[in-house]
This record gives sequence, C-alpha cells and structure tokens, in this order.
Amino acid sequence: MTDFAVELKALSVNLGGQTVLDRVDLSVNPGEYLAILGPNGGGKSTLLKVILGLHRPSSGEAQVLGQSPRQARRKVGYVPQQSAFDLDFPIRVSEVVRMGRLDSFRVGGFNQDDRLAVDEALDRVELRDLSLAPVGALSGGEVQRVLIARALARRPQLLLLDEPTSSLDERIGHSIWDLFDELSQEMTVMIVSHDMGAVARSVGSVACLNQQLHMHPSKELTSEILEAAYGCPIDLLAHGHPHRVLADHEGT
Repeated sequence: MTDFAVELKALSVNLGGQTVLDRVDLSVNPGEYLAILGPNGGGKSTLLKVILGLHRPSSGEAQVLGQSPRQARRKVGYVPQQSAFDLDFPIRVSEVVRMGRLDSFRVGGFNQDDRLAVDEALDRVELRDLSLAPVGALSGGEVQRVLIARALARRPQLLLLDEPTSSLDERIGHSIWDLFDELSQEMTVMIVSHDMGAVARSVGSVACLNQQLHMHPSKELTSEILEAAYGCPIDLLAHGHPHRVLADHEGT
C-alpha cells in the first residue's frame, strides 16, 4: 500500500483518439499543498478526473489514499470550475452543500451526522446565515464558497480544486485563497490555477502539465518552470505579483 496521498505511475489517457496525458508520474505526500499549472487543453482537468475515478487511464497506474481512485472517492472533495454550475437551478444553499453527503445517503434519508457535516462546512466558509437562500441570489464569491462547502461536507482527506478563482474579482479571490491556506493545514490540497501571484504566495510545490508533467519541489516560479508548463518562452515580470508574458517565439 502506498504512503502517498496520490501516486500516478506512467499514466496516459487518450480521449477521442487524442493523447491528453502522456506517461505522467506524480507522487503527492499527505498534507502537501500542490498547484498544477499549464495551458488550456494541457490535461489539467483530466488529471483531476483520473484522481476522482471519472476517467480510466489508457495505460499506467493510479492510487489515491492507498486505494484505486473509485474506491477512494468518498475520501476526496472536488470543487469544479464555477462555470459548470447552473445558477438558474432552483435550489437552496444547504441543499447544494448536502449533495456532498450523497455517498453516505441511505434508506430513510440523511441522518444527524450528515446534517452536522453540512453545518460544519457552512460554518467553515462563513455562510451558515445564508443556508436557506437560493443559490441563484448569491454573489460569485458566495457561490464559490458554497461549492467549497459541498466538497468539505464529505470531510475529505484530499481536496481537488479546478480553477476555483477564475471567475472572481481580485479582492474576493484573495479571500478564497486565504481559505485554501487554512484548509491546506488540515488535508492534502491539489489546485489547478492560472493565478500565478496566488500560487507564488500560497502553495508548497508546483507541477507543470502540458500532456507530460514536470514536478518542481518548491513554489518559486521562474521563467524556466513556466516555459516547461506552457511550451514556449516566457518572461516572468513582477509588479506586486508575478504574471506571465509570452516572449517572441516561433510557432503557436
């Protein structure tokens, strides 16, 4: 049995005849706070879905918390990109968060422990007062906290976050990153993000993924690391926070 929270060995995924992940090796220690950087279409979301057991590898191996991804799913919390959530669907905040407990659903409905887990998660994201509010009436930052609470209601050992601040303004996004910092003290966290400033401030290590994965044991962002992630020369500038600038290069 592996001692890693996540262990991928020579893992490849082909979808629609295209190679999305190519011989990926990744070992994530328990309690690690890892950011995954890379271009759109580089396989970042697919990697998370492999860990969730939603995509099967075409070749290679995957273990999550010492089990297969499907077996470990109840121990994993997942926050998708907010754009994947239908705000027009008539549902209350507490009902969305309760969805995180569906794996424990049994004949007779949710029990007291399920209700306690929902309340704990809402308290953690400071939304208990809005538990009966319709999700469609919330701000973008509040909706993001609801999705985080849904993941936390599982009481996960591993938290996966897919571009969790991409649709938020900088002020709200900063407060969300503060919450991630707190959560990383309690569980293993893997986050897909393009927010390089927040990554440089917060995470413990960085992986660059563009079909193939390159692991970096520190959070320091350099032009070389970003070139590995984005596949072209990049100049890293800092005016209060790091951001990427594509240097002159051939190709697309």
